[in-house]
Amino acid sequence: MDRRYPVGILKIKLIPYFSAIKQTLMLGLLRENTKIAFDAIRSQLLRTILTVLIIGLGIFALVGILAGVAVLEGSITGNFASMGANTFSISRYDFSDQIRGDDVKVNPIISYPQAREFQEKYNFPSASTSLSFTAASNAEVKHGDKKTDPEITIVGADEFFLPNSGLETTKGRNFNNFDVSNNSNVCIVGSDFEKGLFKDTNPIDKTISVRGTRFKVIGVLKEKGSTFGSRQDLRLIIPIQVARSIFTAPNIDYEVKVMIGSGDMLSSAVDEAVLTMRRVRKLNPVADDNFGIERSDELLKQLLSETEALNYAAWIIGIITIFGSSIALMNIMLVSVTERTREIGVRKSLGATRLIIALQFFTETLIISLIGGAVGIILGLLVGGLGVSLIFDTAFPMPWAAIIAALITVIIVTLVSGLLPAIKAAALDPVEALRYE
Repeated sequence: MDRRYPVGILKIKLIPYFSAIKQTLMLGLLRENTKIAFDAIRSQLLRTILTVLIIGLGIFALVGILAGVAVLEGSITGNFASMGANTFSISRYDFSDQIRGDDVKVNPIISYPQAREFQEKYNFPSASTSLSFTAASNAEVKHGDKKTDPEITIVGADEFFLPNSGLETTKGRNFNNFDVSNNSNVCIVGSDFEKGLFKDTNPIDKTISVRGTRFKVIGVLKEKGSTFGSRQDLRLIIPIQVARSIFTAPNIDYEVKVMIGSGDMLSSAVDEAVLTMRRVRKLNPVADDNFGIERSDELLKQLLSETEALNYAAWIIGIITIFGSSIALMNIMLVSVTERTREIGVRKSLGATRLIIALQFFTETLIISLIGGAVGIILGLLVGGLGVSLIFDTAFPMPWAAIIAALITVIIVTLVSGLLPAIKAAALDPVEALRYE
């Protein structure tokens, strides 16, 4: 042997070639096992379809619920994020008892003099207070020879209403102090007006008519979509004093919205607001509050906590899916091992090792699980994700948590249901297997 190439050096030089050969053999084995698995699936098509449907139904329920919850959470957080965690509103409705399961407490209305008095007396640092009321819920708006369906919500508000409500304009501007104090006949319209009344035209500086009163459009709101079935983009906002002169129904209820400069001061601001409103409502020291305060941060937490129940339900369904699908898939694979005993004996007699036989059946189990998982994921995303987003007219965030949960479920199903049949097949004696009829 040439002394320039000792045996150790020669082995080191050959290691890459051995690794390449090993990888090639493994890839070839994987391709062969996959081909055999698909052939076996086609030969047992009915049982395979039933198993795929069982797995797919469970994954569909898991992904559908998680995707639907993701859409709801995205819609809720999106609506509240624009408002921030530093706002609160005061109204006649007290929702504090509802958290404990009781009905909403309805208090006496907040009249305009009371709302104005609160606005004047509430002097918390960095606070801006807006007054508003719903003047009409089913109004008709005209522009030239066009008119809307009688489904427009008219809101009377001041210049602080938009920022305090998390609203912003995409065209034009908000009210200013001059518009409100001089009772100008100007208005801000929702984004749906651009799709209907002002289709293919810019609404800014156009004139519309409400109950015979003409208004100039000075702003268009950013699209908000629907919130729990309520269409937020069909609103028409006019100065509060103008609204009070046109809509003169008795016992009009006003809402007060307050924004604080810093979320850290929100609790102190709410406490101060409670004291101020109690003085405005002339309550004695031992009387209960006859108004309700909703904090944006607490409302957001409450709504998100309610979606947790749906998440728990999804995971319970996932556990049931793992249990039921694993049993179904294990049974079909055990039957497959029994039916193909002679085939296993032939393969072993031709040199197939226990590992190769086990991998063959494990690959078959994995393919069936992946097909069922893919069917379930697709249906879940379409129904639970896209379907819910269309119903609530909101964005469809990709629910990666739901997809990851589905993939984990598929892996668990494969491991639980695939190991026993694979081990049983690998343990068969080739001589006895060849004798099997």
